[in-house]
Amino acid sequence: MTKRRAFLKNTFLGGLGVVAASCKGMAKNHSVSSNPGDKPIVISTWNHGQVANNKSWEILRAGGSALDAVEAGVRLVESDPEGSSVGLGGLPDRDGNVTLDACIMNHKNECGGVAFLQNIEHPVSVARKVMEETPHVLLVGEGARQFAIQQGFKERSLLTKKSEQAWLAWKKESRYEPIINIENHDTIGSIALDKNGNLSGACTTSGLAYKMHGRVGDSPLIGSGLFVDNEVGAACATGLGEAIIRVAGSAIIVEMMRHGMSPQEACEEACKRVIQKHEDVSNLQVAFIALSKTGEYGTASLHKGFNMALRTDKLDTMQEAAFQLG
Repeated sequence: MTKRRAFLKNTFLGGLGVVAASCKGMAKNHSVSSNPGDKPIVISTWNHGQVANNKSWEILRAGGSALDAVEAGVRLVESDPEGSSVGLGGLPDRDGNVTLDACIMNHKNECGGVAFLQNIEHPVSVARKVMEETPHVLLVGEGARQFAIQQGFKERSLLTKKSEQAWLAWKKESRYEPIINIENHDTIGSIALDKNGNLSGACTTSGLAYKMHGRVGDSPLIGSGLFVDNEVGAACATGLGEAIIRVAGSAIIVEMMRHGMSPQEACEEACKRVIQKHEDVSNLQVAFIALSKTGEYGTASLHKGFNMALRTDKLDTMQEAAFQLG
Protein backbone atom coordinates (compact mmCIF):
# COMPACT_ATOMS: atom_id res chain seq x y z
CA MET A 1 0.00 0.00 0.00
CA THR A 2 2.85 2.40 0.86
CA LYS A 3 4.52 1.73 -2.50
CA ARG A 4 1.21 2.28 -4.28
CA ARG A 5 0.70 5.65 -2.54
CA ALA A 6 4.23 6.70 -3.47
CA PHE A 7 3.63 5.66 -7.09
CA LEU A 8 0.37 7.61 -7.30
CA LYS A 9 1.91 10.71 -5.71
CA ASN A 10 4.93 10.63 -8.02
CA THR A 11 2.72 10.11 -11.05
CA PHE A 12 0.50 13.07 -10.08
CA LEU A 13 3.43 15.40 -9.42
CA GLY A 14 5.17 14.22 -12.56
CA GLY A 15 2.12 15.23 -14.56
CA LEU A 16 2.20 18.65 -12.97
CA GLY A 17 5.84 18.92 -13.98
CA VAL A 18 4.84 18.43 -17.60
CA VAL A 19 2.34 21.26 -17.24
CA ALA A 20 4.99 23.51 -15.71
CA ALA A 21 7.49 22.73 -18.44
CA SER A 22 4.98 23.51 -21.17
CA CYS A 23 4.48 26.98 -19.67
CA LYS A 24 8.19 27.69 -19.16
CA GLY A 25 9.22 31.19 -20.04
CA MET A 26 6.08 32.99 -18.87
CA ALA A 27 6.64 35.95 -16.59
CA LYS A 28 6.23 35.16 -12.90
CA ASN A 29 6.58 36.94 -9.60
CA HIS A 30 7.25 34.68 -6.62
CA SER A 31 7.01 37.36 -3.94
CA VAL A 32 3.98 35.93 -2.17
CA SER A 33 4.53 33.47 0.68
CA SER A 34 4.19 33.24 4.44
CA ASN A 35 5.73 31.56 7.43
CA PRO A 36 3.77 28.41 8.34
CA GLY A 37 2.20 28.62 11.77
CA ASP A 38 0.50 32.00 11.41
CA LYS A 39 -2.98 31.75 12.88
CA PRO A 40 -5.47 33.15 12.99
CA ILE A 41 -5.17 34.49 9.45
CA VAL A 42 -7.62 35.73 6.82
CA ILE A 43 -7.04 36.44 3.13
CA SER A 44 -9.51 37.99 0.70
CA THR A 45 -9.66 39.07 -2.94
CA TRP A 46 -9.21 42.58 -4.31
CA ASN A 47 -9.10 45.94 -2.50
CA HIS A 48 -12.50 45.42 -0.92
CA GLY A 49 -10.96 42.38 0.74
CA GLN A 50 -9.27 44.67 3.22
CA VAL A 51 -12.66 45.95 4.38
CA ALA A 52 -13.83 42.36 4.74
CA ASN A 53 -10.65 41.35 6.57
CA ASN A 54 -11.00 44.10 9.14
CA LYS A 55 -14.41 42.78 10.14
CA SER A 56 -13.28 39.17 10.02
CA TRP A 57 -10.29 40.00 12.21
CA GLU A 58 -12.50 41.32 14.99
CA ILE A 59 -14.06 37.87 15.21
CA LEU A 60 -10.85 35.88 14.77
CA ARG A 61 -8.93 37.95 17.33
CA ALA A 62 -11.67 37.32 19.89
CA GLY A 63 -11.37 33.58 19.33
CA GLY A 64 -14.34 33.24 17.00
CA SER A 65 -14.72 30.70 14.23
CA ALA A 66 -13.38 31.04 10.70
CA LEU A 67 -16.92 30.46 9.42
CA ASP A 68 -18.39 33.41 11.34
CA ALA A 69 -15.42 35.54 10.34
CA VAL A 70 -15.64 35.08 6.58
CA GLU A 71 -19.42 35.49 6.54
CA ALA A 72 -19.30 38.73 8.52
CA GLY A 73 -16.46 40.08 6.40
CA VAL A 74 -18.03 39.60 2.99
CA ARG A 75 -21.41 40.83 4.23
CA LEU A 76 -19.86 44.31 4.57
CA VAL A 77 -18.92 44.24 0.90
CA GLU A 78 -22.37 42.98 -0.09
CA SER A 79 -23.88 46.04 1.63
CA ASP A 80 -21.57 48.63 0.04
CA PRO A 81 -23.59 50.58 -2.57
CA GLU A 82 -20.40 52.01 -4.07
CA GLY A 83 -19.15 48.59 -5.14
CA SER A 84 -20.40 47.62 -8.60
CA SER A 85 -19.52 43.93 -8.57
CA VAL A 86 -21.02 42.55 -5.34
CA GLY A 87 -24.49 42.78 -3.77
CA LEU A 88 -26.13 46.17 -3.33
CA GLY A 89 -25.13 48.42 -6.22
CA GLY A 90 -23.91 45.54 -8.34
CA LEU A 91 -24.16 46.09 -12.07
CA PRO A 92 -27.21 44.33 -13.48
CA ASP A 93 -27.67 41.80 -16.25
CA ARG A 94 -28.54 42.98 -19.75
CA ASP A 95 -32.22 43.19 -18.78
CA GLY A 96 -31.56 45.46 -15.80
CA ASN A 97 -31.82 42.84 -13.03
CA VAL A 98 -29.23 42.53 -10.26
CA THR A 99 -28.75 38.79 -9.75
CA LEU A 100 -26.50 37.41 -7.02
CA ASP A 101 -24.43 34.26 -6.52
CA ALA A 102 -22.72 33.11 -3.32
CA CYS A 103 -21.45 30.09 -1.44
CA ILE A 104 -19.92 29.24 1.91
CA MET A 105 -18.03 26.19 3.19
CA ASN A 106 -16.82 25.17 6.64
CA HIS A 107 -14.14 22.89 8.10
CA LYS A 108 -16.48 19.90 8.12
CA ASN A 109 -16.94 20.01 4.32
CA GLU A 110 -20.46 21.27 4.90
CA CYS A 111 -21.40 23.82 2.28
CA GLY A 112 -24.25 25.83 0.83
CA GLY A 113 -24.84 28.12 -2.11
CA VAL A 114 -27.38 30.29 -3.89
CA ALA A 115 -27.43 31.33 -7.53
CA PHE A 116 -29.49 33.75 -9.62
CA LEU A 117 -30.90 35.21 -6.41
CA GLN A 118 -32.71 38.56 -6.68
CA ASN A 119 -33.76 41.26 -4.19
CA ILE A 120 -31.93 39.81 -1.18
CA GLU A 121 -29.02 41.88 0.12
CA HIS A 122 -26.94 39.12 1.74
CA PRO A 123 -26.72 36.03 -0.47
CA VAL A 124 -23.78 34.67 1.55
CA SER A 125 -25.99 34.44 4.64
CA VAL A 126 -28.73 32.75 2.63
CA ALA A 127 -26.07 30.30 1.44
CA ARG A 128 -25.19 29.58 5.06
CA LYS A 129 -28.84 28.89 5.80
CA VAL A 130 -28.93 26.47 2.86
CA MET A 131 -25.94 24.71 4.43
CA GLU A 132 -27.36 24.60 7.94
CA GLU A 133 -31.13 24.30 7.45
CA THR A 134 -31.59 22.12 4.35
CA PRO A 135 -30.31 18.78 3.03
CA HIS A 136 -29.17 20.57 -0.15
CA VAL A 137 -26.07 22.42 -1.29
CA LEU A 138 -27.43 24.81 -3.92
CA LEU A 139 -30.71 26.68 -4.35
CA VAL A 140 -31.35 28.89 -7.37
CA GLY A 141 -33.64 31.59 -8.69
CA GLU A 142 -37.15 31.90 -7.36
CA GLY A 143 -36.70 28.91 -5.07
CA ALA A 144 -33.70 30.56 -3.44
CA ARG A 145 -35.64 33.81 -3.00
CA GLN A 146 -38.61 32.05 -1.42
CA PHE A 147 -36.31 30.15 0.92
CA ALA A 148 -34.59 33.39 1.95
CA ILE A 149 -37.91 35.01 2.81
CA GLN A 150 -38.96 31.94 4.80
CA GLN A 151 -35.72 32.28 6.76
CA GLY A 152 -36.50 35.88 7.66
CA PHE A 153 -34.54 37.81 5.03
CA LYS A 154 -36.17 41.01 3.78
CA GLU A 155 -36.55 41.92 0.13
CA ARG A 156 -35.21 45.17 -1.24
CA SER A 157 -34.19 46.63 -4.58
CA LEU A 158 -30.46 46.20 -5.17
CA LEU A 159 -30.24 48.39 -8.28
CA THR A 160 -28.83 51.74 -7.19
CA LYS A 161 -29.22 54.89 -9.23
CA LYS A 162 -25.54 54.80 -10.14
CA SER A 163 -25.72 51.23 -11.45
CA GLU A 164 -28.98 51.92 -13.27
CA GLN A 165 -27.42 54.87 -15.08
CA ALA A 166 -24.44 52.74 -16.08
CA TRP A 167 -26.81 50.08 -17.44
CA LEU A 168 -28.84 52.62 -19.41
CA ALA A 169 -25.64 53.98 -20.94
CA TRP A 170 -24.57 50.43 -21.85
CA LYS A 171 -27.95 49.73 -23.50
CA LYS A 172 -27.28 52.33 -26.18
CA GLU A 173 -24.95 49.85 -27.88
CA SER A 174 -25.62 46.69 -25.84
CA ARG A 175 -22.19 45.24 -26.50
CA TYR A 176 -20.56 42.93 -23.99
CA GLU A 177 -16.79 43.41 -23.94
CA PRO A 178 -15.07 42.21 -20.75
CA ILE A 179 -12.13 44.35 -19.69
CA ILE A 180 -9.35 42.98 -17.51
CA ASN A 181 -9.36 44.19 -13.89
CA ILE A 182 -12.37 46.46 -14.35
CA GLU A 183 -15.08 45.95 -11.73
CA ASN A 184 -17.36 43.90 -13.87
CA HIS A 185 -16.46 40.50 -12.44
CA ASP A 186 -14.61 41.22 -9.22
CA THR A 187 -15.88 38.69 -6.70
CA ILE A 188 -15.19 39.04 -2.99
CA GLY A 189 -13.76 35.73 -1.86
CA SER A 190 -12.44 35.20 1.66
CA ILE A 191 -10.67 32.33 3.44
CA ALA A 192 -9.82 32.18 7.13
CA LEU A 193 -7.90 29.92 9.53
CA ASP A 194 -8.97 30.37 13.14
CA LYS A 195 -7.02 29.83 16.36
CA ASN A 196 -8.37 26.27 16.60
CA GLY A 197 -6.83 25.43 13.24
CA ASN A 198 -10.13 25.27 11.35
CA LEU A 199 -10.59 26.63 7.84
CA SER A 200 -13.68 28.16 6.23
CA GLY A 201 -14.37 30.22 3.14
CA ALA A 202 -17.02 32.39 1.52
CA CYS A 203 -17.53 33.78 -1.97
CA THR A 204 -20.13 36.29 -3.19
CA THR A 205 -20.74 38.35 -6.34
CA SER A 206 -23.26 40.02 -8.60
CA GLY A 207 -21.46 38.38 -11.51
CA LEU A 208 -20.63 39.67 -14.94
CA ALA A 209 -22.09 43.07 -15.73
CA TYR A 210 -24.72 42.96 -18.48
CA LYS A 211 -24.63 39.16 -18.65
CA MET A 212 -27.47 37.16 -20.18
CA HIS A 213 -30.43 36.88 -17.83
CA GLY A 214 -30.02 33.62 -15.94
CA ARG A 215 -26.24 33.36 -16.29
CA VAL A 216 -24.43 31.85 -13.30
CA GLY A 217 -20.66 31.93 -12.86
CA ASP A 218 -18.23 30.08 -10.65
CA SER A 219 -18.90 31.92 -7.37
CA PRO A 220 -21.75 29.75 -6.02
CA LEU A 221 -20.22 26.50 -7.23
CA ILE A 222 -18.31 24.46 -4.66
CA GLY A 223 -15.09 23.31 -6.31
CA SER A 224 -14.97 26.19 -8.76
CA GLY A 225 -15.34 29.47 -6.90
CA LEU A 226 -14.47 27.99 -3.50
CA PHE A 227 -13.24 24.79 -1.93
CA VAL A 228 -12.23 23.92 1.64
CA ASP A 229 -10.62 20.75 2.95
CA ASN A 230 -9.67 21.10 6.60
CA GLU A 231 -6.99 18.43 6.28
CA VAL A 232 -5.15 20.39 3.61
CA GLY A 233 -6.23 23.94 2.89
CA ALA A 234 -8.67 26.13 1.01
CA ALA A 235 -8.80 28.11 -2.22
CA CYS A 236 -11.00 30.77 -3.78
CA ALA A 237 -11.27 32.20 -7.29
CA THR A 238 -12.19 35.45 -8.99
CA GLY A 239 -12.33 36.63 -12.57
CA LEU A 240 -14.17 35.20 -15.56
CA GLY A 241 -16.30 32.45 -14.05
CA GLU A 242 -16.63 30.34 -17.17
CA ALA A 243 -12.85 29.92 -17.36
CA ILE A 244 -12.67 28.95 -13.68
CA ILE A 245 -15.47 26.41 -14.00
CA ARG A 246 -13.73 24.71 -16.95
CA VAL A 247 -10.78 23.73 -14.76
CA ALA A 248 -12.59 23.30 -11.40
CA GLY A 249 -10.14 25.94 -10.22
CA SER A 250 -10.46 25.97 -6.45
CA ALA A 251 -10.79 22.21 -6.05
CA ILE A 252 -7.75 21.50 -8.20
CA ILE A 253 -5.65 23.92 -6.13
CA VAL A 254 -6.55 22.14 -2.91
CA GLU A 255 -5.84 18.80 -4.52
CA MET A 256 -2.42 19.96 -5.70
CA MET A 257 -1.70 21.17 -2.17
CA ARG A 258 -2.69 17.73 -0.90
CA HIS A 259 -0.02 16.24 -3.12
CA GLY A 260 2.76 18.45 -1.82
CA MET A 261 2.54 21.81 -3.58
CA SER A 262 2.63 25.03 -1.61
CA PRO A 263 -0.41 27.34 -1.92
CA GLN A 264 1.67 29.62 -4.15
CA GLU A 265 2.75 26.82 -6.47
CA ALA A 266 -0.79 25.46 -6.67
CA CYS A 267 -2.27 28.86 -7.56
CA GLU A 268 0.27 29.29 -10.34
CA GLU A 269 -0.40 25.82 -11.74
CA ALA A 270 -4.14 26.52 -11.78
CA CYS A 271 -3.50 29.67 -13.81
CA LYS A 272 -1.41 27.65 -16.25
CA ARG A 273 -4.27 25.21 -16.71
CA VAL A 274 -6.59 28.08 -17.60
CA ILE A 275 -4.06 29.31 -20.14
CA GLN A 276 -3.75 25.86 -21.67
CA LYS A 277 -7.51 25.42 -22.01
CA HIS A 278 -8.12 28.68 -23.88
CA GLU A 279 -6.77 29.69 -27.27
CA ASP A 280 -6.68 33.38 -26.35
CA VAL A 281 -6.37 34.77 -22.82
CA SER A 282 -5.25 38.25 -23.82
CA ASN A 283 -8.42 39.79 -22.41
CA LEU A 284 -9.33 37.12 -19.88
CA GLN A 285 -8.47 37.60 -16.21
CA VAL A 286 -8.58 34.81 -13.64
CA ALA A 287 -7.00 34.88 -10.19
CA PHE A 288 -6.76 32.54 -7.23
CA ILE A 289 -5.95 32.77 -3.53
CA ALA A 290 -5.11 29.81 -1.33
CA LEU A 291 -4.43 29.13 2.35
CA SER A 292 -2.96 25.99 3.85
CA LYS A 293 -3.77 24.24 7.10
CA THR A 294 -0.45 25.54 8.45
CA GLY A 295 -1.18 29.19 7.64
CA GLU A 296 0.87 29.43 4.45
CA TYR A 297 -0.79 31.42 1.67
CA GLY A 298 -0.41 32.16 -2.02
CA THR A 299 -2.00 34.03 -4.90
CA ALA A 300 -1.58 34.17 -8.67
CA SER A 301 -3.37 35.62 -11.68
CA LEU A 302 -3.19 35.43 -15.45
CA HIS A 303 -2.39 39.14 -15.81
CA LYS A 304 -1.09 41.98 -13.69
CA GLY A 305 -3.58 43.97 -11.66
CA PHE A 306 -4.98 41.48 -9.15
CA ASN A 307 -4.25 41.91 -5.46
CA MET A 308 -5.01 40.05 -2.25
CA ALA A 309 -5.78 41.44 1.20
CA LEU A 310 -3.94 39.76 4.09
CA ARG A 311 -4.54 40.03 7.82
CA THR A 312 -2.63 38.34 10.63
CA ASP A 313 -1.58 39.37 14.11
CA LYS A 314 1.49 41.00 12.52
CA LEU A 315 0.26 42.07 9.07
CA ASP A 316 -2.57 44.13 7.61
CA THR A 317 -1.64 44.65 3.99
CA MET A 318 -2.37 44.23 0.31
CA GLN A 319 -0.16 41.98 -1.80
CA GLU A 320 0.13 41.91 -5.57
CA ALA A 321 -0.39 38.48 -7.08
CA ALA A 322 2.20 36.53 -8.94
CA PHE A 323 1.20 36.57 -12.57
CA GLN A 324 1.68 34.23 -15.52
CA LEU A 325 1.50 36.70 -18.38
CA GLY A 326 2.73 40.30 -18.53
